[in-house]
Amino acid sequence: MSRGFYRERSKGIKKESNFITRVALVLSIIATVIIVLIFLTVTSANNLMNIEKNYVSNVPSNILPSYSNCSFLSADGQTNLSGWLFKAKDPITTIIVVHDTGSNRLPFGVKMIDMIENWLDSGYNVFMFDLRNSGDSQGDISGYGYLEWKDVLGSIAIVKQITVTTDVVLYGIGTGCTASVIAYNNLPPADVTEAELKTYSKNIADLGFTRGYVSGIILDSPAKSTDDYIRPVVASNEFLGFITQFFVPYAIRISAGEREVNLASAIARLPIPVCIIYGGHDTFIGAENIKQIIDERNRLSSSLTEYKMISGAGYLEEYGLNTGEYIDEVNKFLTTYFAREH
Repeated sequence: MSRGFYRERSKGIKKESNFITRVALVLSIIATVIIVLIFLTVTSANNLMNIEKNYVSNVPSNILPSYSNCSFLSADGQTNLSGWLFKAKDPITTIIVVHDTGSNRLPFGVKMIDMIENWLDSGYNVFMFDLRNSGDSQGDISGYGYLEWKDVLGSIAIVKQITVTTDVVLYGIGTGCTASVIAYNNLPPADVTEAELKTYSKNIADLGFTRGYVSGIILDSPAKSTDDYIRPVVASNEFLGFITQFFVPYAIRISAGEREVNLASAIARLPIPVCIIYGGHDTFIGAENIKQIIDERNRLSSSLTEYKMISGAGYLEEYGLNTGEYIDEVNKFLTTYFAREH
């Protein structure tokens, strides 16, 4: 009996030991996978945020309308930015161009001069600048809108200081949509009280303007979520990106100290005129996703909404594919909501 007891006990201990070994092996594999995912996520986020600056190509001065060079601070109070101000005679408002990540103040290259000249002839100032880590502006990292919204506020502040216009129209392109919408939502409401203003950061409170200073927004290829501009880049360019695409945006947000924003909801609820332009063959953001934003916007504010789908165009290809149609749509929007006779 004694031998049988010890034999059974020995078997039990062996089984328990084998079980513990298997559990330890599984846990070690899980831990290794997690460590690898964290490493890949951090590496991918670092790659995406540390992209090289895209400088403005040498543009012959004789083909550019007259402009003034501007240097100014981002609303973060520490990043120096650079831009151009094109002044119209007796301007109606000032259009501020907010470019996509990896681009610069001329997001469509020299072809954009046609639109600048058209705006100037129609009575609109144009302010074009390089976001951080772009063109001639300072900054070593890009935040895909999560950092750049402060640059947008800085651009509004300098426009208010050096122009005679009493409001601005933001024109976001790609991640410039993220930066523009977040910038608008971080401003105090037009009816803010002194007591409420004290709840805002000093950098925001000292700007000297509210949401009421932004009279309209033009959005080229807006996404449903701020992270939607990051996921496709990770999925197509990073190792195991089909997995890490779900983690890298979070890492970038943590680095920027921001949270994900439901852009579709924010755009739908903007109480100002909004124009949305997108490509019918956009597979980056997804043409169908952008159409859903437009449908929701129309449901809530159809009287303040203009939109245009450029057939055959992919992500941010609309202007290059059909410049005339693009300019006509923007002009229609500006005339409808901002021209003096209206």
